[in-house]
Amino acid sequence: MIESLLNYNIVGIGLALTMLIIGSVTDIWKREIHDYYWIIFGSAGFLLVFINSDILPHLLNIGVALIIAPFVIFIWRIGLFGGADAFALIALAVIAPMATFSENPVTPFTSLSNTAILFVIPFFVNVLRNFISIAKHEDIFDGFEESKLKKICAMLIGYKAKNPKFCFSIEKTEKGKKKINLTVHHAENEEYCTTPNTWITPGIPYLLLITGGFIMQLLFGDLLLSFL
Repeated sequence: MIESLLNYNIVGIGLALTMLIIGSVTDIWKREIHDYYWIIFGSAGFLLVFINSDILPHLLNIGVALIIAPFVIFIWRIGLFGGADAFALIALAVIAPMATFSENPVTPFTSLSNTAILFVIPFFVNVLRNFISIAKHEDIFDGFEESKLKKICAMLIGYKAKNPKFCFSIEKTEKGKKKINLTVHHAENEEYCTTPNTWITPGIPYLLLITGGFIMQLLFGDLLLSFL
């Protein structure tokens, strides 16, 4: 039974990593993943349960892990991330429910909470980009009449892009004057910005962060819970 459980976990983790890595590459390249992709992997993960003689405990484990489903669907519907990201977390709950090699605790929300930790990385990248531009004596706020607070916020969430790609505009024009627009952009309904020399916020491929969050779960468990 122990050997069977071990095989189930290893195969599930391998399948989950395969799904996330291929999905991340596709997300970076095309920024679009068909729903069938997650259905296929999720179904394969569900069928893995039946390689064990003791099926019920694994089904219960999946049921507990799927507590995350309504939460991520809600986040998707309000536009904080895309449908692919929500479906990835749901499929992950089916394929490798709360899997870890660590002795630290995990919950149905561990992959998501670890992802949230990695979410700070884009802020550092944006600030670095902006400081490099300032060091080159570029006037990144040329034509803007905004407070220092708004400018600091803009430098955290975005940068001035010469040729935007897979980005959302965070500038607008009011009465002939440039303004910083800090409203939340819906991850799926908003159009990508193509206007040159525009302040933008990157359309972050969250699936890449989710992959990192899952790897952190495997190695270290739930970092936030461990810290607390």
